[in-house]
Amino acid sequence: MATVIQDEQSPTSSAERPAQEAPGGGALRVRHPAALLRLLVGLAAVGLTLLIADYAQRTALGLDRDISDGAGLLPDTPVRVVGALCTAALLLVPPAFATARLLRGDRRRVTDGVLAAVIAYALALALDLGVDGLATLTHPAPGGGGRTDPVYGHLAPVLAFMTTVGTVGLTRWRTALAVALTLAGLSGLLTGYATPLSLLLGLLVGWTAAHGTRYALGEPTSLPTERRLRSTLGKAGVRPDTIRRTGPSRYLVTQRDGRPELEVRLLDRQAQASGLLHRIWQLLRLRTAPPALGLRPLRAGLERQALLAYAATAAGVRTPEPVAVTELGPGAALVAYPRLSARPLHELTDAELTDEVLADAWGQLRLLQRRQLAHRTIGPDSLLVDGTGAVHLVDLADGEIAAGELLLKLDLAGLLTVLALRIGPERAVLSGMAVLGPAAVGAALPLLQPIALARDTRAALREHPALVAEVRAEVLRSLPQAPAEPVRLERLRPRTLITVVAGMLAGFLLLKELFSGSNPITVLAGADPLWLAAAALASAASYPAATLGFIGFVPERLKFGRALMTQVAGSFVKLVSPGAVGGVALNTRFLQRSGIPTAQALSSVGAAHLLGLMLHLLQVACFAWLLGRGTQTEMPDPAVMAVILSGLGLLLLWVVAVPRLRRRLQALLRPLRAEVLPRLLDLLQQPGKLAAGLAGQLLVSVMFVTCLYCCARAIGQSPQFAAAGFSFMAGNAVGSAVPTPGGVGGVEALLQQLLVGTTGMDMGTALAVVVLYRLLTFLLPVLPGWAAFAWLQRRKAL
Repeated sequence: MATVIQDEQSPTSSAERPAQEAPGGGALRVRHPAALLRLLVGLAAVGLTLLIADYAQRTALGLDRDISDGAGLLPDTPVRVVGALCTAALLLVPPAFATARLLRGDRRRVTDGVLAAVIAYALALALDLGVDGLATLTHPAPGGGGRTDPVYGHLAPVLAFMTTVGTVGLTRWRTALAVALTLAGLSGLLTGYATPLSLLLGLLVGWTAAHGTRYALGEPTSLPTERRLRSTLGKAGVRPDTIRRTGPSRYLVTQRDGRPELEVRLLDRQAQASGLLHRIWQLLRLRTAPPALGLRPLRAGLERQALLAYAATAAGVRTPEPVAVTELGPGAALVAYPRLSARPLHELTDAELTDEVLADAWGQLRLLQRRQLAHRTIGPDSLLVDGTGAVHLVDLADGEIAAGELLLKLDLAGLLTVLALRIGPERAVLSGMAVLGPAAVGAALPLLQPIALARDTRAALREHPALVAEVRAEVLRSLPQAPAEPVRLERLRPRTLITVVAGMLAGFLLLKELFSGSNPITVLAGADPLWLAAAALASAASYPAATLGFIGFVPERLKFGRALMTQVAGSFVKLVSPGAVGGVALNTRFLQRSGIPTAQALSSVGAAHLLGLMLHLLQVACFAWLLGRGTQTEMPDPAVMAVILSGLGLLLLWVVAVPRLRRRLQALLRPLRAEVLPRLLDLLQQPGKLAAGLAGQLLVSVMFVTCLYCCARAIGQSPQFAAAGFSFMAGNAVGSAVPTPGGVGGVEALLQQLLVGTTGMDMGTALAVVVLYRLLTFLLPVLPGWAAFAWLQRRKAL
């Protein structure tokens, strides 16, 4: 229900106060996602500083020594007097600022600031205890009283208090804080009570604690009182009679003298915080995502919204033109529009959705596009229809002036989908072509993909998951020559993010190994060149073996040379795709370009991978049996193996017994039964080919195991061949499940652990073996793989 703001002349009118009470009786607070982002950045900065203190000790100690030597040249007594004055000035700034804010009635922010200061001080003490052993954060205290604190804790509470209370728009207080912190930091360095890194940690702890507190508690925000709204609107030429709150940051204003009603929208902290995290993620992920309101200065957002409305109105588009655009203060502004008595297009009945209404909707978009104005977020609520049947285009706040072709086509795709949700694909496509022409609608086809649509449209598509495909098919039915290849809109995929995180983790583990125990670089420097050559030869021989294992599962005749180049190109594809996904897509594409229908191509690749998986499991069991008969390493206890096998058996029985899980398993196995097994039956009629395929699959594994074994021998180790085989088979199977290109991170970690467990190598030596193996089988083949990929593309083989 709407909340009524009482008239200022009414006896019950509330006096102006700094914050509006929430419906539950508490203060209205907003958790701004920007505070969370700053908290995460602060935590990362603290962690990075500690890493620098741990790994860059010479640089940090040298910097501290230079500062101490320079401070020793200054007279001692004046330095101490100046230091005491600077500390006193630092401690005087927060009480003075708190007094000024209390006099303005900002009690809640001051209370939050005190809490943040306490938290910052506690965090500084905790870090003092936790990192006391890092010599780069401390040095001998002046006067011989032990060592200084790892965190210069005087700065953290002050910065936390001032940041939490807020100094935005308060230039004098911001200057006073900056000067006080600078002088206090310099005095700490000159008097010898702080090191550069302890000073930096003190500032980071205070900043991080402030934003953590602001996000945890929420920032107190003030809704404008009736008196303030009346005064602000009156200065803009509006004559308000009654003011009614109709929703978050929205008001309905009636005017005197019969003037039209107005809709007032607030731009405040609450509006900026709404959906900010989602907007930021979309901005990072998509090239077409609109900029987030919360990341812009308030005035910039206000000016952009007004400019778009005026530009659209000048283009002849029916959209509400702002009556008043003004600031309410340093943290809020308002925009007032004439109230539009209309309904969203999706609420109209079938009888009301006439061809004229649809043509008018497309006509409004055409007016926008003629002036190169992009809406960017066309959704189910963006089209309103009034009582006369005229269509109004609203919610232009995220639009773009002087938009490019990509954004203009994005609007076409958005409107096409919105109309298809309501009237069906056929009528939506025909109505668009009737107004804009077939070529314009067909040009939007590459943008017709769910990820390119507005958030509200994607939510509506959940009930019609096949609608986008139906619209695409309808466009192609009317315009077969339309470009159907989707445009890549993602600049950052979730898979890429996972890859970056996994790469950073792998790099961290590698650095850790480099600085502890046996240095793998030193071990690799003394590698035996003959065993290295044997390892490289085994790695190269895996490609003809893979080619034999690939063409052996294809009944049709293939050129061995091109099939070999395809397997070499797979080493390049692995760099940009997780696990075996890239190899499957590459081989399937090669078979399609070789004239084999898609269904048969997929079946051949699926059959090869199915039998390859079965052979892989048999080889794991074989190497495990051979390893258990050796004298170097003991296999797991038979009781443990029995428990594991019993658990797997119970899991399989549970899946078969539960109807829902059984149906799911049947759905997963249906392609295997319908496509792969018939392909295998065809291969049984060519036993020579099938034998070649099985031999190739086995040879690939043998070549990789041989390569790993030779790498171990190259650095002076003599493991069992079965140990190398078991390590490769188990490590590659589990590590390849990691969703990173080539299993980066997972394969290396597991191979290292398995080599240590099966051969008795130390961690550094095992890492050297794994690094050498991955260098020969994953990194060095990338350049030849790229050349093979380009060669196949030039010859239209891919």
